[in-house]
Amino acid sequence: MASSPSPPATAATATVTSEGPDPGSPLAYDWHYPDISSRAKWSVSSFKFGFGAECLRDNDPDTFWHSDGPQPHFITIEFPQKVAIQKLSICLSFRQDDSYTPSALAVRAGTGLNDLQDVRGVNFERPEGWVTFDISAEPTEDGDTFPVYAYVLQIIIMANHMSGKDTHVRGLRVLGPIEDNPDSEDPFAFHTPKFRMFETIR
Repeated sequence: MASSPSPPATAATATVTSEGPDPGSPLAYDWHYPDISSRAKWSVSSFKFGFGAECLRDNDPDTFWHSDGPQPHFITIEFPQKVAIQKLSICLSFRQDDSYTPSALAVRAGTGLNDLQDVRGVNFERPEGWVTFDISAEPTEDGDTFPVYAYVLQIIIMANHMSGKDTHVRGLRVLGPIEDNPDSEDPFAFHTPKFRMFETIR
C-alpha cells in the first residue's frame, strides 16, 4: 500500500460526463491515445480481498477495485522512467455501484511520492461507462492540452455520490500523447532489423 496523501491544494477542476458506452463494453476507452498503463507499478490505499489493484486493469467490467479503509482512497501509479501523460480513462457505473461511485477526483503527478503536485480536479455526475479527461488544464495554441511529464501519478478519490465511504472503480487507463509516425508517410519504410541496417546511406 502507498502512503496516505496530504489534502490536495487547489487545482483546475472540471465536471466531465461519460464518453463511452455501458461498462459492459470492457475496452470502450479512447483508442486514439496509446495506453501506457502496463509500464507502471500499480498500488492502492486499501482493498477488500479479491478486489485489489489488479481489477483496475483486467478489462473485465464485472470486477472492480473495492477500497476498505479510511478516506481518502487513492491509486498510485509509478513508472520506472519519466513518461508523458496526456489523459486518464476511468470506468465507473453509478447504476451498479450507487454510493460507492466516485463523484470527485484529484490527480497528482511528480518525480516521487514526496513531491507530488496537484494537476487536475474532476467532478462526476452519476457517471456510466468510460470517462476520458485530460490530465493537464493548460491549453496549447491548437486548443489541445499539454501532456504532464512524471514518474508518479496518483488519483485520489475525494468524494463519493451520496456521501458514500468506500469506493468502486471498474477500470482505469493511463494514456500517452499521440505521436507522429514518420513511417506512415513512407510506402517503403524499413521495419525489420535486417532492413534497418540499410535504412541510411553511409
